[in-house]
Amino acid sequence: MPLRSPLSGSAKPARDAVHHPLFARYYARVSVSAETRMGVGAIRDRLLTGLSGRVVEIGAGNGLNFAHYPSAVSEVVAIEPERLLRRFAVENALRAEVPVDVVPGAAEALPVKSEAFDAAVLSLVLCSVRDVQRALGEVRRVLRPGGVLRFFEHGRGGGRIMTLTQRTLDRTVWPRLNGGCHVGRDPVAALREAGFELGPYRRLSLPERGPTLPTSYCVLGMAWRPGPTEPAGGP
Repeated sequence: MPLRSPLSGSAKPARDAVHHPLFARYYARVSVSAETRMGVGAIRDRLLTGLSGRVVEIGAGNGLNFAHYPSAVSEVVAIEPERLLRRFAVENALRAEVPVDVVPGAAEALPVKSEAFDAAVLSLVLCSVRDVQRALGEVRRVLRPGGVLRFFEHGRGGGRIMTLTQRTLDRTVWPRLNGGCHVGRDPVAALREAGFELGPYRRLSLPERGPTLPTSYCVLGMAWRPGPTEPAGGP
């Protein structure tokens, strides 16, 4: 199915706001194998089940969520700043069963109109945005009042030794080697600070079996922009 042109909005899209070609190739390979080996595909199903209407996905990566959107979704606008990952996302968009537009843009300046979407999706993206609160402010801007936010993120977790390890990695080599990723951020606290109403969420560990890594502490859940309509149940 053909892709349409990017939507105009209040912010001009940054065509290549992020450029990590080596990490993008590595991530594309690892993420595909994790779909079955680590059960991430099943998590994507839980993340997206029940969505409907117009959806904006921020930081779509190589587009592995696209195959999991339910048929009630009328359109997905997928924002991805990294050129190579965006190319992979376009390939996955062409195979999706719902209409998907893949467009360039940064999370901190989404190239779409305000209050234009029924739902937003954040999937392993808050770890790598440059300004978490500015990005979440943009998510609030583009959601209609009462619009739902689905999130699947990794971040801070474990005891004192693990949190110290995460903090040290974030201050040294980890972001440089992993496309700006941080392992010690707190996505739930960030959502509260940004003014979202939190719905149900659950903590996950990936992989479920095997060694616990600094990236193992995940959270899957939903929130919404305060407004007159609250969303139906989610993950």
